[in-house]
Amino acid sequence: MSSMRKLLSTNAPGAVLLVRLVVGGIFLSEGIQKFLFPGDLGVGRFMKIGIPSPEIMAPFVGVCEILCGALLLIGLLTRFASLVLFINISVAIVTTKIPLLVSKGFWSFAHEARVDYAMLLGSLFLLIAGAGGLSADARIESGKVISRKEKQ
Repeated sequence: MSSMRKLLSTNAPGAVLLVRLVVGGIFLSEGIQKFLFPGDLGVGRFMKIGIPSPEIMAPFVGVCEILCGALLLIGLLTRFASLVLFINISVAIVTTKIPLLVSKGFWSFAHEARVDYAMLLGSLFLLIAGAGGLSADARIESGKVISRKEKQ
């Protein structure tokens, strides 16, 4: 099996669409908001939490969230997009939530990290399971999407 087939393959049920919609939709929204509200959610926030080169990293992270979130919504390159977003949310947890755990304790951390935790596990789930049957990945992998060369 080629690496592209491995990347696209999935035996997961179509209901995985629901996880893709949640994870992809939230990341897409957060990425867009980094550009709409740069002072609070983009460069300004990255400066506040001490991310190096915030003027480069905030737009980079925003673009990754937008592109990978959109890929999850359509179920295209789902495992790749999930890996990028898993790394993204892991860094977010380490830089914003772990300091909260240290300074304010477990219950404050648990409250503030609930969405991050769900996004971490949702991304991990999609990385393992793949896009599911109702996805562009499944259509491509099954051969239902025929290239122009094959049509000729």
